[in-house]
Amino acid sequence: MIEIKGLSRHFGSIKAVDKISFEIAPGEIVGFLGPNGAGKTTTMRMMVGYLQPTEGEILIDGESIFFDPIKTSHNIGYLPENNPLYNDLSVYEFLKFVSALRGMTEETFAQRLEFVGQNCGLKAVMHQKIGTLSKGYRQRTGLAQAILHDPKILILDEPTSGLDPNQIIEIRDLIRELGREKTLILSSHIMQEVQALCDRIIIISNGVIVANAAQDELVKQLDKDQEIRLVFEAESPLEEDLLAAVPDLKLIMREDNGNQHCWICAAPGERDVHRELAQYAQKNSWLILEMSSQKKSLEDVFVNLTKVEPDGPAMEVSEEEGGDQ
Repeated sequence: MIEIKGLSRHFGSIKAVDKISFEIAPGEIVGFLGPNGAGKTTTMRMMVGYLQPTEGEILIDGESIFFDPIKTSHNIGYLPENNPLYNDLSVYEFLKFVSALRGMTEETFAQRLEFVGQNCGLKAVMHQKIGTLSKGYRQRTGLAQAILHDPKILILDEPTSGLDPNQIIEIRDLIRELGREKTLILSSHIMQEVQALCDRIIIISNGVIVANAAQDELVKQLDKDQEIRLVFEAESPLEEDLLAAVPDLKLIMREDNGNQHCWICAAPGERDVHRELAQYAQKNSWLILEMSSQKKSLEDVFVNLTKVEPDGPAMEVSEEEGGDQ
């Protein structure tokens, strides 16, 4: 169990993270989302002990991560967004170095090296200098070091950044497999990735948590109305008659071009008005060319909860103060 209690991090007068609290149960895959500068990277850096919080607690199984940092490091694997690597080392030398830092035995290292080499697709470049690798292989190397010591908690910040579509599928499959037996926190700007992998979504904006729920629940909360696109042919259709015939329907946009019309309507999300629309169209001799409804997606939820007014304040922190939030 991971518990975040009243966690804050200030950089001077800037509140990068402002008294956030949430819990993550063992075995959960949680998407941790936010726009650039929202505070998500700062939060993850505190969760791995890289940054000290200004106030608040981070507990793993009831114990502060700062009480025994060495023990904490054994429990957590971290792939940072910028993925710092040693360019002069080969992949093997780098992973060997990481294993030494973590105090792994030769036998354990050999077993885990075989695992990460196979599952991260690194066997072909194991003895190649990291500085000569493509961005995709560098990302794979970063993921390999994060899971090398078989931690029970994984914190992955943009894990598929720089990978081609085939590599993304492979890494997603690996993350899904790891998520069956580990607690996993995943940050990504790719909404399809989050939808495919995560049980629950936490969204942070301007340093505070603005959403924390299963993704279906998040969409349901926002999707109070549905939009219906109706394209049809008719002579002089009257919107007043349609709205009177179909209760709760609202016309929010219309385009008329001769006898062809495109009307965008809104209706309550729980109502299925398609049958009533079709019956009205048939009764009034409309020829329906298209009738489709568009429900909200996770991307719509994200945009709705994190949009910033044009004149709103922007939070920026220099690298010296803490890097990308």
